[in-house]
Amino acid sequence: MTQPAAPAPIRFSDEEVERYARQLVLSEIGGPGQQALKRARVLIVGMGGVGNPAALYLAAAGVGTLGLVDDDTVALSNLQRQIAFTADEPGRSKVEAGAERLNALNPHVAIRTFDRRLTPDGATALMQDFDLALDGTDDFATRLAVNAACVAAGKPLVSGALGRWSGQVSVFEGRPCYQCLVPEIPPDAETCARVGVIGALAGVIGAMAALEAIKLITGAGEPLTGRLMLYDGLAGAGRVVKIAADPACPVCGSGRP
Repeated sequence: MTQPAAPAPIRFSDEEVERYARQLVLSEIGGPGQQALKRARVLIVGMGGVGNPAALYLAAAGVGTLGLVDDDTVALSNLQRQIAFTADEPGRSKVEAGAERLNALNPHVAIRTFDRRLTPDGATALMQDFDLALDGTDDFATRLAVNAACVAAGKPLVSGALGRWSGQVSVFEGRPCYQCLVPEIPPDAETCARVGVIGALAGVIGAMAALEAIKLITGAGEPLTGRLMLYDGLAGAGRVVKIAADPACPVCGSGRP
């Protein structure tokens, strides 16, 4: 059986070598891992509390292409936690403002912007052009649409969520999927606007989500695949629980149409 050809090596400029020096010396990343990051295409769904820090850290790490999906505009109340935006940007498209900040942080990263709400059909089409998705939205319909698109495309999904003083991060690759964890949209789903959120928590969860994406891309460590990390900011404590696959899941189980 013919093996697929290895990707052509990427040559980094002297500036890039210096920029990524602290990653290149890590045995789990090194040159091959940094090249994998350069080739990677990550779709960030939602440029809110989770997506902001995740995008910044993925751009800083040298991910080659970042796609930003959001139909919202910057609001003054966002600035307490959405650190990619500045005080003169309320009313501006989040993906446009985010792209400008990411380009300023690392001009070696290509940014693609999608100023729209993600629909099931749109998610399926977009995932054909990306290697993995990082979802940080607070809209369950969008979360379920992204999950279904990732399962259909065979692409990993990193999921991050937060509210009040606590947050969670998980990775889904096939089974179990996100819909195994959340079978139906909760009728009284909480949002940050309704229940509040401490701003620094967004940095914690967003950075954790970015770290999981980097691990998936480079093959470093053990991603949170099929596991859910729960972080309690008030207690300064976290725990990891296993996610059970739903045999009848309509996305990844026997309930599929």
